[in-house]
Amino acid sequence: MKKHLAILLISLIATSCKGQANAETERSVGGPCQDCEATLDYQKLNIEPKVIDTLPGFQDNEPKIKITGTVFQNDGKTPAKDIILYVYHVDRNGIYQPSEKPVGWEKTHGQHRSWLKTGTDGKFTFFTFRPASYPEAEEPEHIHIYVKEPNTIPYYLDSYLFESDPNLTEEKIQNLKNRGGNGIVKLEMKNGIWTANRDIILGLNIPDYE
Repeated sequence: MKKHLAILLISLIATSCKGQANAETERSVGGPCQDCEATLDYQKLNIEPKVIDTLPGFQDNEPKIKITGTVFQNDGKTPAKDIILYVYHVDRNGIYQPSEKPVGWEKTHGQHRSWLKTGTDGKFTFFTFRPASYPEAEEPEHIHIYVKEPNTIPYYLDSYLFESDPNLTEEKIQNLKNRGGNGIVKLEMKNGIWTANRDIILGLNIPDYE
């Protein structure tokens, strides 16, 4: 009996140490980000991110949009596979509106969110609708995007912004950090839907990224 207890204790210690080691191997990059942990919500929700996905509310809202892109390694040339992207935005009233039974970070980020995972070619696509501005504010319309690389903590990129947005002033453009590259997109009507492309370079203009 004592032998079995000893083996069990050793096994638990080994498992605990392994988990601690895994946590310590994650690179810390990007600077402070209080809600970047929302990127990992898909694990708690048993969601398997896909290359192509549709955000909740797409069917019921206008204008509908399609966003495509390719994620590249830090060299800007090599496609990056198995990269998790987390996107979310407000509704057409400018509110981060959760569903009737919100789970995880949906309580804060609202229901219009999704996760994507790049394939071997680094490509991704998501369908959603164009969000509104915040109520009684001059904040440009935007879609938040966070990224999770293997062995790296999640970090945020410059939000998607729309070239045609009157709230996107030259002053605000000049203040952008271009994290991951330029986030300003131009919507063009293609095959009956407003479409834009934005490629992402991992680590570009991200603090402590080496």
